[in-house]
Amino acid sequence: MLSGIAGTTAQDATIPDAPELDCLRQRLAPAVLAAAAVRAHALGLDAHRVVIACGLMSEDDYYRVLATDLGLAFESLETTPRGDCPLDDGQFIDAAAAGMLPLRIGLERIIVLAPQEARRFIDAVRTQPSLLRQFRLTSPARIQNYVLRHAPVALGEQATTTVSTSRPDLSAAPSPGHRIVTAFALVAAMAMAAITALPFDGTFTTNVLLAVLFVAWIVLRLTGVIAGLAIRGARGALPADNGLPDYSIIVALYREASCVKRLIGALKQLDYPKERLDIKLVLERDDTETLAELRRIDLPSYVDVLIAPNIGPRTKPKALNLALPFVTGRFVVVYDAEDRPEPSQLRRAFAAFRRAGPELACVQARLTIDNTADSWLAGFYTAEYAAQFDLILPTLAALRVPLPLGGTSNHFRTHVLRRAGAWDSYNVTEDADLGMRLARFGYQADVIASATYEEAPNQIGAWLRQRTRWFKGWMQTWLVHMRHPLRLLHELGPFSFLVFQLVVGGNVLAALVHPFFMIGLLWMLVASATGLTEPQALPFAFALFSITAAAGYLTSILLGCVGLLRQGLPSTLWVLLLTPWHWLLLSYAAWRALAQLVRAPYRWEKTEHGLARTSRVARRLSPVRQPVRNTSRAVQR
Repeated sequence: MLSGIAGTTAQDATIPDAPELDCLRQRLAPAVLAAAAVRAHALGLDAHRVVIACGLMSEDDYYRVLATDLGLAFESLETTPRGDCPLDDGQFIDAAAAGMLPLRIGLERIIVLAPQEARRFIDAVRTQPSLLRQFRLTSPARIQNYVLRHAPVALGEQATTTVSTSRPDLSAAPSPGHRIVTAFALVAAMAMAAITALPFDGTFTTNVLLAVLFVAWIVLRLTGVIAGLAIRGARGALPADNGLPDYSIIVALYREASCVKRLIGALKQLDYPKERLDIKLVLERDDTETLAELRRIDLPSYVDVLIAPNIGPRTKPKALNLALPFVTGRFVVVYDAEDRPEPSQLRRAFAAFRRAGPELACVQARLTIDNTADSWLAGFYTAEYAAQFDLILPTLAALRVPLPLGGTSNHFRTHVLRRAGAWDSYNVTEDADLGMRLARFGYQADVIASATYEEAPNQIGAWLRQRTRWFKGWMQTWLVHMRHPLRLLHELGPFSFLVFQLVVGGNVLAALVHPFFMIGLLWMLVASATGLTEPQALPFAFALFSITAAAGYLTSILLGCVGLLRQGLPSTLWVLLLTPWHWLLLSYAAWRALAQLVRAPYRWEKTEHGLARTSRVARRLSPVRQPVRNTSRAVQR
C-alpha cells in the first residue's frame, strides 16, 4: 500500500506533520514514514493507523512504543483483576467501548487509555505534562479482551435484552401472556384455513374478505412490478477517499469453517480504505472448528474475533448485539458468512447516507443468488430475490413505507441503531422486526444499487428449515407490533399500517390459507359436477376463488420473470412453471412455523452454507467456465 507512495515522497517537500509517528523514527525508514503521513493526510486520519493497517507494525507494538516515547507505563491488563475497576458492569462495558478504563491500584487512581486519535493525546500531554501522571497506555484490543474476559455475563445479558429491557412492548421475549397469544394465533389460523374449505354459502362474508385481502396483496406486488421497472437505482460517482468515515462490519458465525476463508477474501476485496475498516467476527464458544480455521488464516489487523458467552438464546441477533458496544465506525453493516458484496458497496452506502437527511437510518443492498444453476430451488430463490430486492423493496422505499429488511447487507447509522435498541435477540427474523421498529421511531430505510451475492439452499431439507424460520419470525414480528394496533396505526400512518399488514401479515396468511383455498376451489368443482350444492351459489363463488388463485399465481410468475430478465437469466425462467408446487411447499413451511411458534418459539434453525455446486460470479470471472464445486459440509446448527 505504501510502496507506491514511498518512492515519490522523497521528492515532495510538503510532507504533512505527523507527531504520532515520531516514536517510530528509529524503527521505520524515513521514506516509509513519509508515505504513511501522506496517505494519512489524504484519508483525514492519524498516520499510525496507516502503519498498523499496512502490517508494518502490530497495534500492540505501536502503543508500547508510543508509551515508551512519552514516558508512560504500558498496561497489559493480563493480570489486572476486575476489582481494580470501580465501575459497575454497565459502566464497565461503556467505558471499555470508549477505549478508556479507570483503575484503582492500591492508593493510586489512574486511567488506562487506548487513544484512537493518538495525535490529540500527544498534543495534550505535551502541552500539559502533568497529565502524564494520570495515564497508562494500552491497545484497543487489550481493553476489549479485558472486558470480554471479566464481564461475560453482563455482556451476554446486555446482548440478549437490548430490546426487551428498553421497550418490552416491542420485543418477542417471553412474557406472561406469550403462550396464550401464540396458542390463540394457532387456533385463529386453523379456523381461518378451515373456513376457506367449507361450503361457500355458509362462509360468504369471511371468504369475500379473505379474497379482498389477497387481491390487495396482489395489487401491492403488481405495483412493485410496474414501479420497479421505472426505478433503476442510481449508480452515481463514488465518494473519494478523503472524507470517508470509519466503517464497521459485523459477521455472526456459527460452524462456518468451510466459508470463512472465502469470507475474509471477500472482505479484503472491499474498495474502502483498510485504515477505516473495523470488522468484528462473532463466534459461539463451542465452535472450535471455525475458530481453528480462522487461526490458520492471516487475518488483517482490522479484523477482531469475539467469542459470545453462552447466555440467552443462541441466535444471530444476540451475536450481533454482542459486537455492537465495541464497533468504532460511524456506520455499521451486517454480512453473513457466505456473502460476497460488491467491492464498492460501502462507498455506495455512505453516498446514500450523505445525500439523505438524518432520518435515513438504514440502506439495504440488493441480495442476489450466486448458485442459481444448482437446482430448481436455487433457481426459484434467484427469481424471488430478484423480485424482492430489484422490484418490491425499491418500490416500498420510494413510497416511504417500512421495509422488511433482508438478513444481510443492511447498513446502519451506528448511533441510530443503538438508540433503536439494535436487534431483538428473541426474534428469529430480527431484520424484518428492526425495519418495522425503525419506522415506528420515525426513521426511513432505502435500497442501494449494489449487490451482495449469496448462496441459496439447494435441497428441500435446508430450504424447509430456512423458510420455517422466516415464517416464524414474520409471525413473531406481526404479533409483537400488533399488540397495540391503534398505537401502531398512529406511529406509522394509515398507508404504512396497511402495507405492514400486507407485506408481513399477508405473506404469512396467504401461505397458511393457500392449500385450503385450493381445496375449496376443488370442492366447488366437485359440487358442481355432482349437484351437492345450490347451482346459483357456484358461479360467483367459483369465479371469486379461481380469479384470486389465478391472479396470485400469475403475479408471482410475472414478478419472477421480470426479476430474472433484469438479472440476465432468461434460461432460468422455466423454474417459474413450478410456482404451484412452490406455493404448496411454502404452505407446509408456514404451518410448520406456526407449530414451532407455540412449541419452540426461539429455536434457530440455521441454514447450512458451503454446499453450493455452482457460482455465477466464478463462472463470469473464470476464463474456463466450469462449475465451482465445494464438497465440504457445514455442520447444521
